[in-house]
Amino acid sequence: MTQLTAILLSRLASACLTLFGVAVIVFAAIRALPGDITSVLAPRGPATLRAEIIEKFGLDQPAPVQFAKWLGAALRGDFGNSLITQEPILDTLAARLPVTLELTGIALAMSLLVGSWLGISSAMHHQRALGAGIGNVVSSLLMSIPDFVLGSMLLYLFSRYGLGLTVGQWVGPGQDFVGHLRAVVLPAFTLSVLGIGLFAVTARNAVLAVLSQDFIGTAVSRGMTPMQILRHHILRNIAIPMVTTFTLCAGYMVGGAVIVETLFSIPGLGRMLIQAVLNRDYPTIQVAVLLIAAFIVIMNMCADVLNRMIDPRLRK
Repeated sequence: MTQLTAILLSRLASACLTLFGVAVIVFAAIRALPGDITSVLAPRGPATLRAEIIEKFGLDQPAPVQFAKWLGAALRGDFGNSLITQEPILDTLAARLPVTLELTGIALAMSLLVGSWLGISSAMHHQRALGAGIGNVVSSLLMSIPDFVLGSMLLYLFSRYGLGLTVGQWVGPGQDFVGHLRAVVLPAFTLSVLGIGLFAVTARNAVLAVLSQDFIGTAVSRGMTPMQILRHHILRNIAIPMVTTFTLCAGYMVGGAVIVETLFSIPGLGRMLIQAVLNRDYPTIQVAVLLIAAFIVIMNMCADVLNRMIDPRLRK
């Protein structure tokens, strides 16, 4: 067994324990919320009807029994049906998950490209006080704006003045590709703003750290241009912090999609989760939260493996 394989197996074991802990916490937390499924299906129904609903869905059983049954079915790939729509949860996920992944992927790409360019440019021109100062201010400002505040501002501006982008109406790529692009730009930008600032700060600090090394002075004395130094020395040495930032942003954006999808009426995983919480749809909540947690855990595992592939010294 290679050292990298051993590390991967260790991370897998840790991931399984983490997901089990998430499942337990979510199971207990959603049942601690005030109200239950009867307050949605029969808000003014008689006590007998409420009791029948509770018994039908097995919610009258002890909590450990309910959790054991749900966990056993989930391990077999059976996530059950929604308590509200009675449709298989997997079918709902198959329809909504691609929307969230597309939104997250576009936002990640925007964050990586714009943020990296902003951070590297600011660091390469750090001797110019004006350029470095503008880069720092922009990065800090982007990281300090909450998603719901920026999203609300954009919703107001584009719905009030009609600036050419679709607001509050989702159009699938199969229906109208141009209309789909017009509908996805605002939510993707809203979701990417924090990532742009985070990538910019990470790239700037990493590049400045590399520029302070002795081999950079040697490269300059040999007549290498700034672009050659960037290509041959800097990009390779900032790979590890950029990979770590990428995985952190990916996890954040999947969770942040809950707010953005709700604001822009996007039929994705995040909006499904909000609706399930409001409807006390326990199985749907458990599956959605567990899926988000699994994505974050997988991204962290990928970061560990990639960092050790980039720098063999970390394998020790």
